[in-house]
Amino acid sequence: MQLHDLAEQRGPGALHDSRFMPAAEKRRVLKQWEAFLKSRCAREKFTKPLYNHLIQHCSFIAHYDINGFYATYFENGDDTVHFLSQFDGSERVPKSIEYGMTYWLTDEEYYDINSEMVRIAGKYIPVLVKQAETRQKQHDIHKAKMLLAKHGITLPEEE
Repeated sequence: MQLHDLAEQRGPGALHDSRFMPAAEKRRVLKQWEAFLKSRCAREKFTKPLYNHLIQHCSFIAHYDINGFYATYFENGDDTVHFLSQFDGSERVPKSIEYGMTYWLTDEEYYDINSEMVRIAGKYIPVLVKQAETRQKQHDIHKAKMLLAKHGITLPEEE
């Protein structure tokens, strides 16, 4: 089953009040989500309400606190790509990267906001993944050079 199949089954709809998250709060979190992605995942755009939604309704563990969560997923390019994969609905119903289940997206209470997060992320994922991969490559090359230098080995400079 793909994400658009799931959306067709449930039908299009506005955000609705949930037991622990009113529709107005869902709208605010979606705006924060888009601002965060648009900023290329800048730390100052990673808000407490967004963090709380991710750990409470998107099947992420807290990673101690907001700073630990950010460090876990956004300081390393490979980890950013992994995080973003949870919101990539281009080929399938995305699974939780920490639990391997789809209930974070199919749950009646939070399907509306979480499917919107996937839709919004789809606009940014290709560019964000490319940037994260480039950042990771640069980091890996730097680390490799440092390890080689530790052992007195240098590489010829690239042209």
